[in-house]
Amino acid sequence: MRLALAGFPRIKLVGLVKRSKDSMDISEIIIPGDTPGTAWRLPVLRFAGRDPKAPKAYIQAALHAGELPGTALLHFLCERLRRAESEGAVAGDITIVPLANPIGAAQSHFGELQGRFDLGSRTNFNRDFPLISVTDRAMLTEDLNDYPATDRLKRRLLDMALGADLVLDLHCDDESLQYAYIDEAFWPEAADLAAALDMEAVLLSDGESSAFEEAVGFAWKYAVPGERQSRLPGKLSVTVELRGKRDVDPMLAKRDADGLWRFLVARGIVSGERTTPAMFAGPAVPLDNVEIIRAPEGGAVLFHRTIGDRVAAGELLATIVTRPGQPDGSIDLHAPQDGLILTRTSDRLVRRRGDLMKIVCAGPSKAARKAGALES
Repeated sequence: MRLALAGFPRIKLVGLVKRSKDSMDISEIIIPGDTPGTAWRLPVLRFAGRDPKAPKAYIQAALHAGELPGTALLHFLCERLRRAESEGAVAGDITIVPLANPIGAAQSHFGELQGRFDLGSRTNFNRDFPLISVTDRAMLTEDLNDYPATDRLKRRLLDMALGADLVLDLHCDDESLQYAYIDEAFWPEAADLAAALDMEAVLLSDGESSAFEEAVGFAWKYAVPGERQSRLPGKLSVTVELRGKRDVDPMLAKRDADGLWRFLVARGIVSGERTTPAMFAGPAVPLDNVEIIRAPEGGAVLFHRTIGDRVAAGELLATIVTRPGQPDGSIDLHAPQDGLILTRTSDRLVRRRGDLMKIVCAGPSKAARKAGALES
């Protein structure tokens, strides 16, 4: 039995999201768990567009369940979208999934949220998305009972995204500037998004991983199976890194929501006052131009530089105290080349080979890198 309470929106519990043409539609996709008596509820918000020719947008947040700046952004963006819908100003359909990973959000280990990797399969929640042609989209939701809950979740998310033209996956880093991973197939057209969100750098990916945004791009590139398109005009699939995990702040969220609103206006998805677009002024470099500074040994890390600093080759970045109080008990780490410090770990006790920093550089790193994502 369902109870409808006065003043609260009606929530539909469905296997597939359906839309209402007269107001924001709130639905929940039910994902049965892998053990008796468990199930996951995936809230989906949809705004129906008035123009069938307008671009469609899909935006999700918190695929890594502990990364919440995007969830805060979408809370405030939806306020504006509800007003716009009531005024008939939503041109293209907009689908929003503000908490994209209810499975990860329920995983805690000794009180610490474990939302990046599934504790059952040990797989990154943002890896192993199906790599298919968009022409095979229907296959994503066929025979779902044959898959574990994490795969059912990934297939549902990818299926919704492939119904859109513009796809944004909102994440954050540890300690970080605002930046994005954008497939080279969408650049430089996507510079308008980078400018609207005031990004300080763009990392141009090679589209060779199974992360969510690259799986979307893969499906579009191979719209004709076996034939790869190198450019995708009118399309966009991007991972946005909204600063760091602790940057869940009302002022930042409202500012980012305003930036994303301007992007939606500029792309013709919502109607609003168009302002002169800002130009993206930050570096846009391939992943090969990112220096990842790793700890050669475990110990206490003492940082000498922080995110946003521009460093010169040879400059002291950090000291690892490996054997406190002993002669030669520390190791100094220096910048391999000139660059901008983009991210930094918040950990102060680090493991051997643990990532400490990412530095965006003008030239490629000498360190060998496999095709695909920078990190696991």
